[in-house]
Amino acid sequence: EVQLVESGGGSVQTGGSLRLSCAASGFTFGDYSIGWFRQAPGKERERVSCINSSDGTTYYANSVKGRFTISSDNPKNTAYLQMNSLEPEDTAVYYCAATGDPLYGCLPLGYWGQGTQVTVSS
Repeated sequence: EVQLVESGGGSVQTGGSLRLSCAASGFTFGDYSIGWFRQAPGKERERVSCINSSDGTTYYANSVKGRFTISSDNPKNTAYLQMNSLEPEDTAVYYCAATGDPLYGCLPLGYWGQGTQVTVSS
């Protein structure tokens, strides 16, 4: 059974940092790319970043480029999202998901974590 478990969310002030983790089980990390998505209240789910853990290819949404960094630790089957210079607009529930390759748009494959709340106050 494929499982994805996020952790690391919390509340920070503008300019602060958080690191989210996504622990995967039930599949070999290299079989899928791993993506981070977020959903703010009243808004649609938004693609944030994804990584092909086999070759390191990454994707970032324009809104987070230069502030967020995605990485993976393949032996640990864990992906990370380092978020720096956080802004109130980054407030959302963050989800990790198994996705297709970043070169093809990080399309979700139907496996999602439960989400972790990130709140940035001004």
